[in-house]
Amino acid sequence: MAELSPLGSDALCHRCVPDRLPFDTTADLKDLDGALGQERAMGALKFGTDIRGQHYNIYALGPSGLGKHLAVTNYLRERAAGEPIPSDWCYVHNFAEPHKPRALRLPPGNGIRLRLSMASLIEELKVALPAALEGDDFRTRRDAILEATKKRQGEMFEKLQEDAQAQGVALLRTPIGFTFAPAKDGEVLTPEQFQHLPEAEQKRLQATMEALGSRLEEVMRQMPRLEQEQRAAIRALIREVTTHVVDHLFADLRKAYTGLAVVLDHLEAVRRDVIENAHQFRQADSEGEHMPALGGEDGEMATALRRYRVNLLIDHSQSNGAPVHFEDHPTHENLVGRIEHLSRFGALMTDFNLVKPGALHLANGGYLVIDALRVLTQPMAWEGLKRTLRARRVRIESIGQILSLISTVSLDPEPIPLDVKVVLVGDRQLYYMLSALDPDFNELFKVPADFSDDMDRSDEGVDRFCRYIAALQREEGLAPLDRDAVARVVDHASRLTEDGRKLSIHRRALADLLRESHYWAEQRSSPVISGEDVRHAIDAKIHRADRVRERIYEQIERGTLMVATSGAVTGQVNGLAVTQLGGFSFGFPSRITARTRLGRGQLIDIEREVKLGGPIHSKGVLILQGFLGARYAAERPLSLHASLVFEQSYSGVEGDSASAAELCVLLSSLAQTPIRQSLAITGSVDQHGRIQPIGGVNEKVEGFFDVCREMGLTGEQGVLVPSSNVQHLMLREDVVEACAAGRFRVYAITTIDEALALLTGCEAGERDAGGAFPEGSLNRRIEERLDAFLAAARKFAQDPEPGGAGATGATNHHA
Repeated sequence: MAELSPLGSDALCHRCVPDRLPFDTTADLKDLDGALGQERAMGALKFGTDIRGQHYNIYALGPSGLGKHLAVTNYLRERAAGEPIPSDWCYVHNFAEPHKPRALRLPPGNGIRLRLSMASLIEELKVALPAALEGDDFRTRRDAILEATKKRQGEMFEKLQEDAQAQGVALLRTPIGFTFAPAKDGEVLTPEQFQHLPEAEQKRLQATMEALGSRLEEVMRQMPRLEQEQRAAIRALIREVTTHVVDHLFADLRKAYTGLAVVLDHLEAVRRDVIENAHQFRQADSEGEHMPALGGEDGEMATALRRYRVNLLIDHSQSNGAPVHFEDHPTHENLVGRIEHLSRFGALMTDFNLVKPGALHLANGGYLVIDALRVLTQPMAWEGLKRTLRARRVRIESIGQILSLISTVSLDPEPIPLDVKVVLVGDRQLYYMLSALDPDFNELFKVPADFSDDMDRSDEGVDRFCRYIAALQREEGLAPLDRDAVARVVDHASRLTEDGRKLSIHRRALADLLRESHYWAEQRSSPVISGEDVRHAIDAKIHRADRVRERIYEQIERGTLMVATSGAVTGQVNGLAVTQLGGFSFGFPSRITARTRLGRGQLIDIEREVKLGGPIHSKGVLILQGFLGARYAAERPLSLHASLVFEQSYSGVEGDSASAAELCVLLSSLAQTPIRQSLAITGSVDQHGRIQPIGGVNEKVEGFFDVCREMGLTGEQGVLVPSSNVQHLMLREDVVEACAAGRFRVYAITTIDEALALLTGCEAGERDAGGAFPEGSLNRRIEERLDAFLAAARKFAQDPEPGGAGATGATNHHA
């Protein structure tokens, strides 16, 4: 096997060459048309908004900070500008069922017109009706009715009194009413005088008074009827006067809304109610009769007249195209609307004027954008949204009503038909969870718009990316970037993707980098952001977050964490791990050791045994057992007991990126061959010994480089990485420079045998035609060691305890 050479500097980082960029600064570049690298997502958005089928709502999925919301909103606004303006919606009083306000659908701009018309009508009625009902003509006619009633009442009493006088009886008024008494010559007789009258005269007078009493009762019974007729006549008079005034005021209003049947129907209902309740408009009359007061909101009249108002729920008088509404706080009430209350006289009161719209009302006829996580974390909001989308109408209900926690009578506004496209914006994991766990989700949100977080780093891709950076710079109001600065941003974008052939299009991360680079340019009083400013911004951001990394490297340098970067040790290798704290990731070496002895084919993962190893790590260790059995003991027992551990690891271990290191250290222990501690290795391994790619390769290489630099670079140190990870390398400039100067090395490996040869300095060896490994090779040493274990195991099986029980017992036990 030929000796592997370290990778050249060109393979360690795919640098963007500033001289190849066809501009001086980003001020020379035009803005990018459309969303960068989002062809799939934008196609899904177009499909979801074009199709008219039911429930083709959209879920825009992708990482947070990618710019999904901005891309979705910009697309929807551009599309909505060319779409029809939806209807206005108003709530008005329902005169038949006051607790069920009516919803009026009106052409755009007519809602505000109707509200102003009704407000003007109320003001006119507040002036015209009192004037008519308090005018001289009305008073004269009313007084005539009152006088006529008094006259009829007087005539009835006068007739009764005349008849009584003719029969010698007087009609007397007492504090408790009317009564009759005997009289002579107009004078009422005393009881003594009455007793001196002849008996026949006494009987006649008594009979006469009884008959007159019956007539008096009849007259008194007619008094309420006369008063009723009087009130009816006054009401008829009020109706006549009111009808004349009201019909005159409503005539022009009807003409203004000809063709709008719902408005004409409502106006007719208002007209009838005004005529029926015209007394609400009267002031206190001259006799001091208490009437409702005119005036402010606290007056009884103002309260009564609220039912003639128009509650303009949705106004599109100033709209251009369909609405695009983003609901930042999607509670249940903010989505479907709410009914507010006023405190009056210690009680909470409400009416249709206090019905307030929700986001679904505001977006009706257009598009509603909601953050998926926020709507899911609000009580009843998700269920309310689904229920509304299924019913395709918005019903305003409080959570208390939905859960039957409130039994008091409240408003039940007429539901409003719903025609809206809802776009949920969230991450991918949430989308997949909803798809799997909520049976309604896939029915209601049929269109996923999957936003990518990277794009290909082709020549065309770099050109578009530079224009995207220019657009971001102008949007943020930052200084332009020169070509060196843009090249550094391109390299950093590849670094963010952990792939030299890709570019990150994570909007938040790129915008933060530009803002921080602008800051450092300002510190130099430079009108242009340079490459050095971008480097400074990247380094400063790392420095703000790398306290823990520095402490770990310090502990390694001081020997508290025992990691060797020189010498050779059997059964010990430097593995590489990556950790993330907040938004900062870094790599560091870990000492992995293995011990082997005679056993029964057991491979002990100490991390798993103490429950510090995750399932993926445990899977990697079990793969090692499969590799050992297949290569060295395919047709015989594997008489081995081995243990593996991450030394000085006191937290969990997860992932299989250390499985190649674990296999190498295990084979080193079996072969009794030391491993060079100047090298570290990362990569996973399969059962055939092939090295597989891993994540965080840049951080791992840089982590070992930093430790070696602190301990002193000798030119022998380096890292072994999977060859399939070479395309992902975007190493720091100082690492690349050290490799170019021969002070550090990075090797690409494809098999475990290549790794063993580099780590031990010995050829691994391959089986010849006879199936034997070459003499002196690592694999030959391992096989011989395992053969020795097997022989010892057989010998032990025959005589497990010298001087003890013979072979019979041992043989039975072995069987």
